[in-house]
Amino acid sequence: MSEENSTPEAAGEQKASPAFAIKRVYLKDLSFETPMGLEAFNQQHPPKVEQELNVQVAKIDEAHHEVVLLLTVTAKIEERTAFLIEVKQAGVFNITGLSGAQMAQTINSTCPNILFPYARETIDSILSRGTFAALMLPPINFDAVFAQAIAQQQQQQQAASESAQTDA
Repeated sequence: MSEENSTPEAAGEQKASPAFAIKRVYLKDLSFETPMGLEAFNQQHPPKVEQELNVQVAKIDEAHHEVVLLLTVTAKIEERTAFLIEVKQAGVFNITGLSGAQMAQTINSTCPNILFPYARETIDSILSRGTFAALMLPPINFDAVFAQAIAQQQQQQQAASESAQTDA
C-alpha cells in the first residue's frame, strides 16, 4: 500500500511562508535648532508643541525594505519657535511571503511602530542636552493612522471618479 501525500511540498509547489525580521535600526538624520537662543529659557508661558509624522519606504531588494519614520517636533512660544527637532529614524526590514494589503499594513504600521520608541528616545535625549524638559511623546496608534490614510485615499478616488463622470 502506497501513501499519498497531498501537501504542496510533495507536489513541488513549496510556498513561502510569511516572514518578518528586523535587520537594522539606525538614526539616519537628526536636526536640532533653538532659534530663540537664551530667550527661550526666560519665557513665562509653556511652549505649544506641534508634531508632524511621515513614513518613507524604499525597496532595497525583493525581501528587504528601508522604512524611515520622519518625526518633526516644533515648540512655539507666542508664535516664535523655541526649538525644532527633526528626526529620521530608519530601519531595514526583511519581509517575505506577504502581498498587497498585508505588505502595505506591515510597512506602514508595524515598521513605524517599531521605530517610534527609538525616535522618541532620541528627541528626549536631544532636548535634555539642550536643557529643555523632555517631552515624553505619547505612543502613536500606527494601525489607526494607516486606516485613516486608506479611508482618505478611497474618498479622494471616489470624489475624482464622481467628478469625471459628471464631466463626461
